[in-house]
Amino acid sequence: MKQHILSAIKLTVVTIIAFIVIYPVIILFIAQVTPNKGLGETVTVNNKIVGYKLEGQKFSNDKYFYSRPSAANYNAASSGASNKSTTNPDYLKDVQNRIDTFLVHNPSIKKEKIPSDIVTASGSGLDPDISVEAANIQVDRIASIRKIDKQKIQSLVDNHIERPFLGLFGTSKINVLQLNIDLDKLN
Repeated sequence: MKQHILSAIKLTVVTIIAFIVIYPVIILFIAQVTPNKGLGETVTVNNKIVGYKLEGQKFSNDKYFYSRPSAANYNAASSGASNKSTTNPDYLKDVQNRIDTFLVHNPSIKKEKIPSDIVTASGSGLDPDISVEAANIQVDRIASIRKIDKQKIQSLVDNHIERPFLGLFGTSKINVLQLNIDLDKLN
């Protein structure tokens, strides 16, 4: 019995040292050799920080492309999904409310044409990207409100498409913050 307890204590000490000391030091070192020293890639406009490239933020004004909904209310300190299943009545109500809201602001769109990422939150609740389809479906609304030629806005969307790594891993996506910044430059 003493032998097993002694082994368990040794293993506990080794794992504490590995995961509380060594691992954080390695991660800190890796962060220090990255751009911005691990503080995140900021996006600036006119020398003012307006957001982070890899952190979603809310865009709900009709003159902008809508961002993906957030279960964490775009709060990085509490990022995470809602953990509600797809059969949960509260979840279904939230999604239906998002669909209804989207249709009010985009009356020419049929419900079945709405991409899922524009009405469902991501796993982290902080996804900065939307699908190409989610951006394309908003072009008519933005062109109408801003009184800009639809083709000009469509071209802007097309120029912001980020293709999958090596064309193999993932799907095409668009960073909403960067797209909306460049949209403001069109006026």
